[in-house]
Amino acid sequence: MPTKQGLKRFAVAGGAVLLLLIFAGQMIHAVLGQSLTWDEDDHIFAGYRSWLHLDFGINPEHPPLAKYVATVPLLLLDLHEPSLQSTALKSAAAQGGFKLLAYMGGRALLFGNGPQYSANTLVFEARMAAMSFALLMALLVFFAAREMFSDAAGLLALVLLVFEPNIVAHGAYVATDTAVSCFMFASVYAFYRYVRRPTPGRMVVAGLAAGLALGSKHSAILLLPILILLAVGSVIVKPGGKYTVEPRWPVARNLFGALIGISLIAIGVLWALYGFRYNARPAGLALVPSLVDYARPLRPFEAHGILLFARWHLLPESYLYGLVDVRRMSSGMQSYLFGKIYEHGVWFYFPAVFVIKSTLGFLGLFALSLYAMVAGKMRRRMEVLFLTLPAAFYFAVAMGSSLNIGARHILPVYVFLCVLLAGAACALMRSSMVWRFVVAALVLLHVGSSLRAYPNDMAYANELWGGPSQTYRYLSDSNTDWGQQLIAVKQYVDEHHITDCWFGYFVEPMVRFEDYGIPCKPLPTVDSMWAGEQYQVPVRIDGPVFISAGTWSGFEFGSQVLSPFRVFQQVRPVTSIQDGVLVFDGSFDVPLASALAYVQRSDELLRAKQPKPALAQAQMAVGIDADALQTQLALGNALTALHRDDDAHAAYGKALVIAHTMEPEAQEVWVPRIQKKMGAH
Repeated sequence: MPTKQGLKRFAVAGGAVLLLLIFAGQMIHAVLGQSLTWDEDDHIFAGYRSWLHLDFGINPEHPPLAKYVATVPLLLLDLHEPSLQSTALKSAAAQGGFKLLAYMGGRALLFGNGPQYSANTLVFEARMAAMSFALLMALLVFFAAREMFSDAAGLLALVLLVFEPNIVAHGAYVATDTAVSCFMFASVYAFYRYVRRPTPGRMVVAGLAAGLALGSKHSAILLLPILILLAVGSVIVKPGGKYTVEPRWPVARNLFGALIGISLIAIGVLWALYGFRYNARPAGLALVPSLVDYARPLRPFEAHGILLFARWHLLPESYLYGLVDVRRMSSGMQSYLFGKIYEHGVWFYFPAVFVIKSTLGFLGLFALSLYAMVAGKMRRRMEVLFLTLPAAFYFAVAMGSSLNIGARHILPVYVFLCVLLAGAACALMRSSMVWRFVVAALVLLHVGSSLRAYPNDMAYANELWGGPSQTYRYLSDSNTDWGQQLIAVKQYVDEHHITDCWFGYFVEPMVRFEDYGIPCKPLPTVDSMWAGEQYQVPVRIDGPVFISAGTWSGFEFGSQVLSPFRVFQQVRPVTSIQDGVLVFDGSFDVPLASALAYVQRSDELLRAKQPKPALAQAQMAVGIDADALQTQLALGNALTALHRDDDAHAAYGKALVIAHTMEPEAQEVWVPRIQKKMGAH
């Protein structure tokens, strides 16, 4: 007959398994109705080529682990691999470098193997493999909370994670955020276990976890300072939870010796993921531009440090190239917050994102955990240290970053908080019956709010902000719209018998809506212009018009003044699809959208040193929209090339007047730029 302890153990295990099944079920059901998102096609193409050719020059901006795992199922299929020598991929590489090559190569791989293997089938199989990171993360959260606090805390932490909308949203995507969240938590948890009982085996496990974290995403380099700070804290805080000022040199010596061992193992794992080869690409292929040229825009000390590592081959070339790319991206991305565009990152972005995109139940439990720690209700100081310090450090670094494009960039913080909040809640519940009711209410609120938004978790916002349908008004990019709605848009146009429409799509042309059978004509976006696409758009268009949330905000243009989609911010959409694609009906004047193709052609002709045809195109653009900064700049540039300095000065003067109507941050960028052009005359 089973003992009471055995029954309890069985119930805990059964509860954990049930929650894991619910977690997997949510992710599988959600992605079945979602199209290819940003980055997934280039991750898949890069992973596929890494397996077949050890080519780490395709998408070197990210380490290879997540790409490896996601593409394992594709290796079992007889797929036609796009040739890098094809005209399309050569053109993509010439136009946008390795990034556009990876996107277009991924699109060719996924959509070029039908009808035997549809893109939806290939993407789904890759996503199911990538989902393994989320499931492993959930298991680690359960075991960590159980070991640090109690069985009840283990189940509660798992509940919080399983119904955390941001984690559910990204858990099954072929991306790096879930993988790095998993292995950063695994590394800290393994180091915690080593501190509790130092053994060679536990040190090796910590080193392996840290290496897998480094191989997941470049933000994992934050593990080094985090583990050092935890080691210092572990010297000060005894395992029993008491602080001490007594010398603990043997403990300190052991911990910092272990850190050296963990670091060496981690670097070894990273090299193994790159096949123990320094060169990013196999023989005969090279990165373009070179690492030296690509690092040139960085601050001198950053560039010198990375190039020193390259000179001595201390880390793989592809990994170093990715570090450069991360730094370049973080200094050149615009932000969108509370309906306002910033030309750069702002420190309050991630605090705002946390408040908007966390459930009210989660925020309530977070407040309770702060109270429990301040009031001394949580006596396990070592555990609190290992959960709060990594989360706080990671969050602080994120606040200082200029890459403000989504809650996914603070996903590791949520993982640590799930365990911390569960431990604090259980500590409070043990103290009184009242706390049990409070905690139960907050957990139910957390679960209920998550289920209410499901399956549109990407666009989640809590009830104080109007829920997922209103998120696009406050946040953009992967907070709302990562290009996941095309299957639902196709269903919408079929149900409404739409055969003629317009679409301003956030991910076009990296993922084309025409590949999903959507019969719309494209509107120009920042990314379509970067890819060299030139869309012919009349001055007035008739609906229906689909505008995805990332496009509607206009944030990639750097200013509302530069966005051709301002007219759609002044009218109410008929409906929204998956809380990420807005539908408008009626007739709309879009002169800037119409003029941009002429601006692009003018720029191309100037680069080809054909100023007279360039001037003709610029004049066409001004004739369509004389009040746009882009058209006046194009005119001024063409006139300058023809040495018509007085006329160019006049065009730049009109552009300067327009620039003074921009947001203050955008003015700081554009006004000096235009003044410099005027000063040249």
